[in-house]
Amino acid sequence: MIYVVIMFFTGLGAGAGLVFAATMELRSRLNKQKETLRAQAVKINEAAQTIKAKSKELEEHDAKLILKRNQVEEELEVKRARFSSERKEHEAQLSFERKQVEEELEMKRSRFSAEREHIEAEREEQMAQLNVERKHVMAELEEQWARLAAERKEFEARVVSYEELKAENALIKRDLSNLDVKQRKLILDREKQREKQQALDERGKELGGRYLKENVKWIGSSLSANNYTACKQRLLDVIERCRGIGFEVSQEEQDSLLADLKAEFEKMVRAALEREEQSRIKAQIREEQKLQREVDRELKQLERERAAIQAALEKALAEAKDQHSEEVERLKARLAEAEENSKRAVSRAQMTKSGYIYVISNIGSFGENTFKIGMTRRLEPNDRVRELGDSSVPFPFDVHMMISCDDAPALENALHRLLHKHRLNKIKPRKEFFKTDIETIRKVVLEHHGEVEYVADPEALEYHQSLTMTDEDAEYIEQVYEEAADEDELPASDVD
Repeated sequence: MIYVVIMFFTGLGAGAGLVFAATMELRSRLNKQKETLRAQAVKINEAAQTIKAKSKELEEHDAKLILKRNQVEEELEVKRARFSSERKEHEAQLSFERKQVEEELEMKRSRFSAEREHIEAEREEQMAQLNVERKHVMAELEEQWARLAAERKEFEARVVSYEELKAENALIKRDLSNLDVKQRKLILDREKQREKQQALDERGKELGGRYLKENVKWIGSSLSANNYTACKQRLLDVIERCRGIGFEVSQEEQDSLLADLKAEFEKMVRAALEREEQSRIKAQIREEQKLQREVDRELKQLERERAAIQAALEKALAEAKDQHSEEVERLKARLAEAEENSKRAVSRAQMTKSGYIYVISNIGSFGENTFKIGMTRRLEPNDRVRELGDSSVPFPFDVHMMISCDDAPALENALHRLLHKHRLNKIKPRKEFFKTDIETIRKVVLEHHGEVEYVADPEALEYHQSLTMTDEDAEYIEQVYEEAADEDELPASDVD
């Protein structure tokens, strides 16, 4: 028995080529059959898709579909039978070839007996190789069988029955009907939404127009000669808010609103200037009346002095009895001076444009290089400076220039016009404070009036003393003022 087995595997090595060739031929045939089955499956899938695409025509083509289905089933049965018969033939052929190989092995046993020792030496190696190849071939065969079985199951799963197609067609019809209803509903909803949106747009335009109109009216009512920039920014903000909520304001309309705002502002400025001019005229009248009263008071004082000097002169002349004396000359000189002062006061009262231009500063209140340039017609111009340094500012003003001229308003206007770029308050040009240096002011005065005396560095005595004063000195001064105030109140309390 061992000898037969040995001879069988010995002959198997020689017939391995024949087995491998037969196996490859079988694999080729199986692949061809598999491709055929795949092509048929593709055709069936295409037929199924055609059936689904023509679901609306199923009732008219039922007979054709049934016939076609029967044909497909018959073809499948034929192909299954053919595949079964071919498989049986291949199995019979393989069995026959195996028998032939066994017969040849038996015939060759005697022939290869002499070579047994050599074959036994190589047998182990050939056996291992044959086992590996056999396992590989068996694995491939099992894989092919499994693949064919899976493809067969997949093919059988793809076969659709008539009832399934009919049910699917009914579902498709129902879905199409539902889709049509939904589409119509969506169209109606879209129309309603469009109408609502149009109504909302109209309402938004109405509200936006009303909002813009009310704000323009409010801005116009709050406009004054001093807040044009703020009102313009408010108007631009309102326009931007209108655009932000969807109410479109064209550039032409924006320009028109700004032009109306400018026109209204110009009216406001002209009205304010007219009011200021009226106030200035009234102030000028009051100033002239005050000046006239001062002149009258000074004339009366001068007249009393002149009468007293005249009486003293007559008395001195009577006592001297036409003798020359120094007292007489002195009284004559005083009389002439009194008459000259009286003439000068009358002349000042008659010259309504004459006055003083003052240039003052207050570094404790406004900082350095800030000057106030104004005009006064008072006979004593420093009274006006003292009035400006009252309780409204913490420190008194320092005088840099005090210019006496015959046409004070013209010089004041010239200085204000040439120093316009240096104004602190650019909103109200009537304010008389300028941020510049004293040398610039001196050059402008020199150009329009002539050389004048001026003080370059302000004294600012109270300001500098406040900076350098110790806390002890400050407490002492406060105590002195409190005691003085208490002393002033004592008489009042005694009266009570």
